[in-house]
Amino acid sequence: MSTITTSQEHQVIDQVPKQLYIGGQWRDGAEGTLAVEDPATGEALCEVADASVDDARAALDAAVEAGPDWAQHPPRERGEILRRAFEAIMTRADELALLMTLEMGKPIAESKAEIVYAAEFLRWFSEQAVRIDGRYAVAPNGQGRLLTMKQPVGPCLLITPWNFPLAMGTRKVGPAIAAGCTVVVKPAQQTPLSMLMLARILEEAGLPEGVLNLVTASSSSRTMAPLIEDPRLRKLSFTGSTEIGRKLMEQASHNLLRLSMELGGNAPFLVFNDADLDAAVEGALIAKMRNIGEACTAANRFHVAERVAEEFASRMAERLGSMRVGRGTEEGVQVGPLIDQDQREKVSELVEDAVGHGARVLVGGHSRDGAGYFYDPTVLADVADDARVLREEIFGPVAPVTGFASEEEAIAAANDTEYGLVAYVYTRDLKQALRVVEGLQTGMVGLNQGMVSNAAAPFGGIKQSGFGREGGPEGIEEYLETKYVAVNL
Repeated sequence: MSTITTSQEHQVIDQVPKQLYIGGQWRDGAEGTLAVEDPATGEALCEVADASVDDARAALDAAVEAGPDWAQHPPRERGEILRRAFEAIMTRADELALLMTLEMGKPIAESKAEIVYAAEFLRWFSEQAVRIDGRYAVAPNGQGRLLTMKQPVGPCLLITPWNFPLAMGTRKVGPAIAAGCTVVVKPAQQTPLSMLMLARILEEAGLPEGVLNLVTASSSSRTMAPLIEDPRLRKLSFTGSTEIGRKLMEQASHNLLRLSMELGGNAPFLVFNDADLDAAVEGALIAKMRNIGEACTAANRFHVAERVAEEFASRMAERLGSMRVGRGTEEGVQVGPLIDQDQREKVSELVEDAVGHGARVLVGGHSRDGAGYFYDPTVLADVADDARVLREEIFGPVAPVTGFASEEEAIAAANDTEYGLVAYVYTRDLKQALRVVEGLQTGMVGLNQGMVSNAAAPFGGIKQSGFGREGGPEGIEEYLETKYVAVNL
């Protein structure tokens, strides 16, 4: 693939609607506009509408108004709309990937992979729309019948993060639409363009007015708080930090909203003595460097059996040190910029703290001078147990390696965190694999593979990583209520 031209970039940006999408209409924001920045240059790509509180309320009004008709809409037709949107995304994958790279920074190849992943949620839930069922049973005493049915939960607020600009939207929007819910979507202010394009694609796919409403805003707390307080809203789905998740839960408690929370992570990557080290290194590269390390599923700390820890760290350093860093639109680039200066400074602080506690820098360890928010891929060896880099979510291209002496020690180290989203395990011993998988306190495990995300699987965590599941048959249940009817015969 050749390097993208400036003309191609402008063409893609020009195609994006820049307004709010409310009740089937594109309209300006009452607060003016907000700039969307290219993290590879620090320069503005364009400006999009900045919503006011009244704009956000209008979006909820539209969702509430459209709710009854959409709940009664034939499930097959709901599924067909999602299917058409899936096909449109796949047809436009190249331009959508370029748009994603411009607003978020990841290399084009990774953006294309996310486009496919994002589209798959629409295809998966298009098929789930016609599989919503209930139960009919004889009461235990034989005197009556027990009837249960599933109904849409009602108007939903979906708040998405910046790191996967399209996929974090489709895996919420897809099941909501399939279940018969109407939604208000608030994308991250750093990366609203991909979600604006999704709204346009769903509009073109025939989604009725008011079913999906999209609000871009410079302040999520200012615009979303009144919606969360509104008794007409019935569900909140949020992907983001645990800190913000706690605040949203507190706000949502007043109206006892249904909640889905996909929060922070601190994923351990365990490599045992008998592991295929070549496969472990390949899996580690995927688990660590996907999305420049800016993923809640990113391997955050590498616990490696002492006998192979030095070799593993050395191989990781060799591979990460050879990766080309640059703007994601350039040919051959494997590592793009971090999302902004604040994130780069956090990564730098974590590395400096680890070095201060005795860690060795095998490769990297520095920010890059010049435009953009680049940080060199980094491997740290001999990381002390009290280093912040083992405790906090890195969200960057830094791999800290530490050793363990036994299976029990490895499991204890893996579980020594408030988070519980995902863990990765490499071993060729089946019995050991099952013992470790059962012992890990996480919602997901990658066993001898560095990727767990799949639209057909339930994505989610435990502990401080949140609750609820996105994807799989479980995903649509998050948008359905169960009604029981006692039948007197």
